Amino acid sequence: MVRIRIKRLRAVITGLVLGVSANAVWAQNVFACEPEWAALTRVLLPEAKLFVATHARQDPHHIEARPALIAQLRSADVAVCTGAELEAGWLPTLQQRAGNPKVQDGAPGMFYAADHVVLIDPQPGAIGSPFAGDVHAPGNPHLHTDPHRLLVASQALAKQLQELLPAQKQAIAKRQADFEMAWKARITAWERLAAPLRGREVVAQHSGYGYLWRWLGMKQVADLEPQPGMAPTPGHLQRLLTQLRPKPSLAVVVSSYQDPRSARWLVGQLGGNVPLLVLPATVMDAGSPDALGLWFDQLLGELLKTVER
Repeated sequence: MVRIRIKRLRAVITGLVLGVSANAVWAQNVFACEPEWAALTRVLLPEAKLFVATHARQDPHHIEARPALIAQLRSADVAVCTGAELEAGWLPTLQQRAGNPKVQDGAPGMFYAADHVVLIDPQPGAIGSPFAGDVHAPGNPHLHTDPHRLLVASQALAKQLQELLPAQKQAIAKRQADFEMAWKARITAWERLAAPLRGREVVAQHSGYGYLWRWLGMKQVADLEPQPGMAPTPGHLQRLLTQLRPKPSLAVVVSSYQDPRSARWLVGQLGGNVPLLVLPATVMDAGSPDALGLWFDQLLGELLKTVER
């Protein structure tokens, strides 16, 4: 029954996007730093011309400020990004070189999702460096892996878009209300489906799924990285092996943009008792009408398979 409801909700959200796009009049240029925000913008502003700076097989911390990205940001009416220093290594350079006043920090066209939600694991005063790794003082920036925070971000984005585009205020409000109703129902279905995952432990590389674990009541007991953003080292992996042998975890998890070789070695040393999961770090096709829902379906589906082994 839960799976049937999810399919029905997926059809509702698909209909929301396809139905309003048929009557679209305006076409703003939107620069999305990550695919999840492109997918969310597609729900709220289906007529927009979207450009996505990254994809699921790229580490969003480390992107080259290429001329093509500069050109896209230069022509953007709106930019939708994560914030919380996730894009600190490349977005400021793009903003400076693009010289577009619409999408500078503080401008009405610049949106940071992290400014509108409570982040986990803040580290006040922390500064990232080649020795400290990818440290984010405001907190963990990977908030999109929590559907509740994603909903809060959608509310904030809808409000900002309404202020920026007053002629579309009612249409955006209607899309947001429809999305919110369907999304809340979907969260309820997901949480019921994911009940077997509560209390389970995982090993992962980086903290990219930190919000996902908290939402599902799971716990990341070890990190393949010796420091955030630093590649696994032989010594660190050996210490993890010693730690994990007495009590194997549910799975060893890496993101689609990470090199799986270290995780594969660790799984092999554990005798195959722990599966390796390579999960997509974000939506695979931001242009799909139900990209966000399909992504969460996939995440839960892959995790639940490990319980059923």
